[in-house]
Amino acid sequence: MSTREGSLEAPTRHPLDWKNPDFYNEDKLNHELERVFDACHGCRRCVSLCTAFPTLFDLVDESSTMEVDGVAKADYMKVVDECYLCDLCYMTKCPYVPPHPWNIDFPHVMLRAKALKFKKGGTSFRDKLLSSTDAMGKLASIPVVVQAVNASLKSKPVRKLVDSVLHIHPDRKLPEYDSAKFRSTAKPRGDFAVKAGEKTPGKVAIYATCYINYNEPGIGHDLLKLLAHNEIPAELVEKEACCGMPKLELGDLDAVERLKQTNIPHLAKLAREGYAILTAVPSCTLMYKQELPLMFPDDADVQAVKEAMWDPFEYLMARNVDGLLKTDFNSPLGKVTYHVPCHQRVQNIGNKTRDALQLAGATVTMVERCSGHDGTWGVKSEYFDKSMKIGKPVFRQMAEPQPDYVSSDCAIAARHILQGMGEAATAQKQHPITLLRIAYGLE
Repeated sequence: MSTREGSLEAPTRHPLDWKNPDFYNEDKLNHELERVFDACHGCRRCVSLCTAFPTLFDLVDESSTMEVDGVAKADYMKVVDECYLCDLCYMTKCPYVPPHPWNIDFPHVMLRAKALKFKKGGTSFRDKLLSSTDAMGKLASIPVVVQAVNASLKSKPVRKLVDSVLHIHPDRKLPEYDSAKFRSTAKPRGDFAVKAGEKTPGKVAIYATCYINYNEPGIGHDLLKLLAHNEIPAELVEKEACCGMPKLELGDLDAVERLKQTNIPHLAKLAREGYAILTAVPSCTLMYKQELPLMFPDDADVQAVKEAMWDPFEYLMARNVDGLLKTDFNSPLGKVTYHVPCHQRVQNIGNKTRDALQLAGATVTMVERCSGHDGTWGVKSEYFDKSMKIGKPVFRQMAEPQPDYVSSDCAIAARHILQGMGEAATAQKQHPITLLRIAYGLE
């Protein structure tokens, strides 16, 4: 093993060799886990990021040898279960990521372990249920059902019952469902002339995502308003399913492939027709920009979608560089505390949301720490307290400027942050897309 300390090169990712039978070989996986854990133990730079690393280091420090070789292989999963694949260790802390010869990719080793756990039948019904976002959304948003579902989310007796059966923490504030689904009610405008810029396609396709479609369709409607105000023709992706990120985080890679087979043909057609494809949920954007291309590196359609996929603010600020974004903002936003989601940071696009809010005249305080919620992880009873602990520095930093608005590109993270700020919080929670719509004075 090289003795070279650290790396000066930009991190790179290797394709995920998940079709190889060795990927699921438990002995080979444990050997790789031990190798990676040993490097982490010798470094410990990531101790403050999440609970996976403290769990690992406690196991090492309490072992008979005080080294990784003293940790029981059965205890490795205690570390794996704490990892929620935020990727921040890889992107911001680890000095040994590829192209360093040690080739440490902690999140993808954790993913491999989760995939083996799923293959062996070790995944709970609760976890499978929480990752089935389309099925839950379709059921919960039925007009007659939605009122009952939303009422139950606020009922303490019901939440305690759900906790006892499914182990979903009764104190976790959960997003409500909306019967007026985005894809059913959206009215995109395609009647504008296509004006392509040097950096941007002149027409947009919206991939709604499960969350926007079933939980907060208003964010999607506001995105359409921004595009219409800037005279950018838009349409919805003809057919879509979940991006697959919840299934990926579960380790159900076969389900990811099935969802890919549903989504990619429609998205690839749009990509080849010159559309910019926008998603308003960073995890979904990242799925198409990173995870699917790493799972299917030889699939030309997947790679075409990767190149056509944009974060909304990445697109809008590139549009501004092209001189094609309107800046007729007329409604002051005041002070905004803005949280940068982990899965947006991993995209390496810079602070485009902050830049857009500042362009609109907002005074922006930016917080670049993991909120601790991570999709479904912070919903689970066994991790709720940990998620709130991880989020404490974020809650404090978001509250300190006494902002008018609390905002995050990840709507779930924003909800979690507002909960963590407590009853005294006076700021409104608004998505950055909605804030830009407000700044334009659009109804």
